[in-house]
Amino acid sequence: MAQSDQRILMLIDDEPAQCRLISALAAREGWRTIVAQDPETAVAMLGTRDGMQLSAIILDQWVPGDDTCELIAELKSRRPRMPILMLTTSASPLLAVEAMRAGATDYLVKPVAPDRLLEALRRATEREAPRNELQPLTEKMHAVLDFESMVGAAPSFRTALAQAAKAARSHGNVLIEGESGTGKEMLLRAMHAASPRAKAPLRIINIASVPANSVQSVLFGHEPNAFPGAFDRQIGVFQQLDGGTLALDQIDRLDAAMQEKLHDVLKSGIVRPVGTSYGFKVDTRLLCSTDIPIDQLVASGTFRADLFALLAPTRIQLPPLRERAGDIPALARHFLARIGDQPGLRHLSISDGALALLGSYDWPGNVRQLQAVLFRAAVHCDAQTLASESFPQLSELLGEPVSSAPSLHDGVGVMLYTADGNLRPLEDIEADVIRLAIGHYRGRMTEVARRLGIGRSTLYRKLSDLGIDSAA
Repeated sequence: MAQSDQRILMLIDDEPAQCRLISALAAREGWRTIVAQDPETAVAMLGTRDGMQLSAIILDQWVPGDDTCELIAELKSRRPRMPILMLTTSASPLLAVEAMRAGATDYLVKPVAPDRLLEALRRATEREAPRNELQPLTEKMHAVLDFESMVGAAPSFRTALAQAAKAARSHGNVLIEGESGTGKEMLLRAMHAASPRAKAPLRIINIASVPANSVQSVLFGHEPNAFPGAFDRQIGVFQQLDGGTLALDQIDRLDAAMQEKLHDVLKSGIVRPVGTSYGFKVDTRLLCSTDIPIDQLVASGTFRADLFALLAPTRIQLPPLRERAGDIPALARHFLARIGDQPGLRHLSISDGALALLGSYDWPGNVRQLQAVLFRAAVHCDAQTLASESFPQLSELLGEPVSSAPSLHDGVGVMLYTADGNLRPLEDIEADVIRLAIGHYRGRMTEVARRLGIGRSTLYRKLSDLGIDSAA
């Protein structure tokens, strides 16, 4: 790549080893890194020739110490549109909130996976993403681990959950397919938590984040001197997780040689570390996920059909959010409830107009992106309710105003107000809530009554009084 074509990254960090690592990772995608070891040097470098051509800044929280947010604000005041990513060892949501309010674009917890770092840089500098509003944010909140807590009533989503819940009770391998951000990792964790191996360890490995020449050692282990640089014995994760569960994300990234080796392990149940003539019998359950339908790769000849058969005795497909737009209101309220529990944030409601706006976008980043957008809006909201004005860049991206008074039947939730701004009668709202519950729980009236906190006889009486057909 020509020097003039390189993007320039400023790294504010005083750890030489980390500077070398980040510089090397960034160089993979054409970045040239300049390093500032302290805040004063960083600010001064903005005025240099390289500093005038910066495309992004990464700073380590520990360089400026307690003045992290002041430094972010200073950098942002000098370069308002500059993406700024913060590295920290703290997983505190409060720190994330403070950093974002100061102007940080994203917040990465160390040790950060190489693919996560590169993805954050890539998304932060995408020209088509206007002023960071739609940039996915690192997951800051602990994910739920049970199927009951997964929000969504779309038939395709409920079918996927039903398949996963049934498969969780077995010991067989499972393949989960779905676009990035649809919730594959959350589903993997829920399956492990509901499985007979729930008390055994679970480990998730992203194949794309492991160097191709290290995948075999990571999975199967190696002996000392098995290859140049193998100074010590390494026990592979298959052996470490004997009796537990291994989840491999982006399984489609395995090269042909590793596909063959994984096929042999799954077929025989025997793991042979690199450099040995013997093997170990293991009982490790394998859960895999991919953004790309594997059958397409099989048809093109880039993925082994026999390995696909071993990986996918159960195959689950998670639908993208654009195919379950009716779930957006429930998801938005669910995320806002969780966001409101985080230090430094408040519980916020969301207007019908804002829900209509969210429902009009096709969400290429899926559920993860929806949560990130809500998190960012909540951070900057001074009112008690998120309105359509809370998502200015989303409005800009859609290019046209969205009606703030959507129909009761367009899947945006229960309407509280009439067109003239007055509250609807309580009886009408209650009828809509019951209809919503019947649809959400697919006509299972015992579950509807339980979730609404009333008895079955009370539910049926309300159905009669309100003139609701329970089959509707």
